Amino acid sequence: MSGRDTLRLIRGPSLIALGVTLLRLVGERGHWSERWFSPATGGIIPHGMTWLFGITWLAIPFGAYFALKLARAGEGPLRPWRALAWPVAGLVVLFVVGRFAGRLPVPFPPVLAAVWSVMAIAAALAWIGWPALGRTLLAYGLASRLPVALVMFFAMRGNWGTHYDYVGVPVALRLAFWPRYLWLAFFPQLVFWVGFTILMGALAGGLAVVLLMRPRVA
Repeated sequence: MSGRDTLRLIRGPSLIALGVTLLRLVGERGHWSERWFSPATGGIIPHGMTWLFGITWLAIPFGAYFALKLARAGEGPLRPWRALAWPVAGLVVLFVVGRFAGRLPVPFPPVLAAVWSVMAIAAALAWIGWPALGRTLLAYGLASRLPVALVMFFAMRGNWGTHYDYVGVPVALRLAFWPRYLWLAFFPQLVFWVGFTILMGALAGGLAVVLLMRPRVA
């Protein structure tokens, strides 16, 4: 699949992700119901219903969507179970090694580099199972996360009081603007969260192909 084909494939999902990001921003800035638009800074594991208006979980349905599209275009994996096994291996690495990365005797925020590295390794393992899907998820991950990094720039500059500028996190507010932005927004979005998108998207895509497309791609 050419670069132009990849851009065409991710265009719709990227626009949906952008719309969700803007809706989340408007909801938090407008002080809409905190059940759906809480400004509290969360982590990987979602809390309450706010996750519905975030783009993190979109990696799962879009990963399956990209996988089925690629398989139907003749770019499915030669071994469907391999396309699923490698993301599972990446997930295991994330849970096992990631538990120790955040506990290293390194001060905050430099310790975050260890966490990002673990996610990058996990994403690289997922990529091995189906490179065509990995490339597509990388393109989508960058297209969906770059707008978030831009929103976070303005949110942190203006102290908007949203989860995009880490409201209620004292350790973040003690940092000067540029270190805070680079450590807590720019690099996490383009390294950690893009890696997360590749890993979870590949996991969903591999599962979708194994369950739905195996006779066609085996």
